[in-house]
This record gives sequence, structure tokens and C-alpha cells, in this order.
Amino acid sequence: MSQKRSIFEEVGTDAKVERANLTPGVIDTAHRGARGPIRVWLMTIFFLVAIMILVGGLTRLTDSGLSITEWKPVTGAIPPLSEADWLAEFAKYQDSPEFLIQNAAMTLEEFKTIFWWEWGHRQLGRVIGLVWAAGFVFFWATKRIPTGWSGRLLGLGALGGLQGAVGWWMVSSGLTGRVVDVASYRLAIHLGLAFVIFGFIAWYVMLLGRSEADLIKARRGREAKLFSMSTGLMHFAFLQILLGALVAGIDAGRGYIDWPLMNGQVIPDGMFSLSPVWSNFFENSALVQFIHRGAGYLIAVFAFVLWRKSRQSGNKTTKGCFDALAVMLLLQIVLGIVTVMQAAPLGLAILHQFGAIVLWVLILRARFAAQYPTVQSVRD
Repeated sequence: MSQKRSIFEEVGTDAKVERANLTPGVIDTAHRGARGPIRVWLMTIFFLVAIMILVGGLTRLTDSGLSITEWKPVTGAIPPLSEADWLAEFAKYQDSPEFLIQNAAMTLEEFKTIFWWEWGHRQLGRVIGLVWAAGFVFFWATKRIPTGWSGRLLGLGALGGLQGAVGWWMVSSGLTGRVVDVASYRLAIHLGLAFVIFGFIAWYVMLLGRSEADLIKARRGREAKLFSMSTGLMHFAFLQILLGALVAGIDAGRGYIDWPLMNGQVIPDGMFSLSPVWSNFFENSALVQFIHRGAGYLIAVFAFVLWRKSRQSGNKTTKGCFDALAVMLLLQIVLGIVTVMQAAPLGLAILHQFGAIVLWVLILRARFAAQYPTVQSVRD
């Protein structure tokens, strides 16, 4: 039978012994891995993918995407090295519908310009693949990947491989003769997948910036409504990115250059002039730009409601994340209007695409802040 202790008895030493004998929990015993180095590796890929998206946009805006008519993932890394090689490459392009219908007067020197854009775009894709593969193999072989992260990191590589295949599927649509450029819906899928990959990397970088124990603690204070609404905004913004790709795919941004009207009308004529009817949603510049504009207005309203909701948060960091989101969204809307009214010149068009990248990251950051609020002092 155990003896009763006096309330004045010294228990400090016994308490220390008991704490020393406690069995660590699952979080403490789990393999934590090289969270910092893996985060740096992912940040490197993050910036490379951002550049890739911009180079892809420039490739589309300069009509360079069909200059290379073959898909050679390995040997295609070597560009033409002699005049004979250039003439052979140019001859392949001269058999393409784009050359025969649109660029029949193109010279070899002009071809070299569009070739380098497309080659650079594909080469950057190869570099990203190599950086991912080298990093993954190293961290896996040295057993430095944290528990539960192998599947996530491997999934990024799988998505990257899929993106390469989708890229060729997109390019091949412009070599059939049905359309001069690539099919707009395939371009939208290609860009959409790029933003999916970009989004996963951004989210993983934010997760790895804090310990698992800290994340679990932070989640107890999650702001469910803010997280839910920011998730909705994320999906809405992704849809708008796809619509923007459709606009770029058929140069719809250069057909209606007044605002807020379109050719002086609220609802422009000819929005359903193509047959079959469904093709208007991908190939009719009036309808595609009308939907893109309308979606932008709806996003602005929803984002304002979300920003007002964020004012109720007691966390200053979370509020700041939603403030940055709101400012960038407003800037992106203004930039989109100016781009349209200037008939989408190259500089403004790519700046608008860069704005989409920044806004996408800020939406994810605000969503992360709602899910995993940072610790602040009682005074704050």
C-alpha cells in the first residue's frame, strides 16, 4: 500500500525522473528528415516552374510553339549545330500547316527566332526534370525524406512527366491542319497543369517551413470559414486561369479592345456563331472574352466578401495575408483591363500572366494562414 505524501513534500526530483522515463509520442519519434534542405530544393524548382510558365507564355505570344515539329525528349536537347542542321529543321517546319497557311514568306533567320523560343521552353522543362530527379534520388538514397513525404515528392515528378506528355499533345494539335495554332482547350489544360504543379510546390514549401508539431498545434486554431472560402477562391481563380489560356489560345484579347463594353455592346454580337454550338466556348473570341471578363467580375466580388470576412480574424499575420491577396487581385484586374484596351501587346500580356502567378501564390498563402495560423503574443 502506497504511503500518502505531505502537501509540503519536495517532489521536484521525482517529477524530473518521471519525465525522463516518459515514452516519446508519435510526432517526436517520427523520422523528421532534412526539412530545411528539401525546402530549399523545392524552392529552386518553384522558381524554375515560375520561369517556365512565363517562357511558355512568351512562346505562345510569339507564335513559336509549332516551330519544332517533333517530340524528342532526350536527343531534342541538342539544337541545330550547323547550317545543314538548320536547313533540315526549317524544312520540317515548312511542311507544317502554320508555315503553309500563315508564314509562307518566313526566312531562315526568322525561323531561328521562333525556334529558340520553343527550344528554350522545352530545355527548361528538361532542366526542371533533372533538378527534381537529382534531388529526389539524393534525399531518398540518404534516407533524409521526412515520414510521409516520399509519396508527395514522387507525385511532383509524376506530374512533371505528365506535363511533358500534355505539352506534346498540345503541340501535335497544331500539326494536323485543322487549326493553324494549337487547340485552345489543350493549351488551357497544359497551363492549368502547370499551375497545379506550381500550387503543390508552393504548399509543400509552406508546410516544410514549420515543424510537424507546430503545424498540428496551429491547426487547432484554424479558422474554418476563412479556409473554406479561400479554398473556393482558389478554385475560382484556377478556372479563371483556364479561361485566360483560352483567350490567349485564340488571341481573343486583341479582338475587343474597349471596356467595360465590347465593341460598344454589353453583350457582343456573334457569341454563338460557330457550329457546333459547343465549339464557341473554345474558338469564338467574342464568347471566350465575354466569359473571361464576367468571371473576373465575379471573382472580384467574392474576393471582397472574403476580405471582409478576414477582418474578423484575431490573427494579425492572417489578416496581412488576406490584405496582400486583395491588393494583388485589384492590381491584376486593372492590369487585365489595360492589357485588353492596348490590344494585348507582348509586354503587358506577359506581365498579366506574371500577375496571375503572384496572385495564385498569395491565394495559397492566405489559405495556408487560415489553416495553420501563426502564434502571436497575447498583446497582439
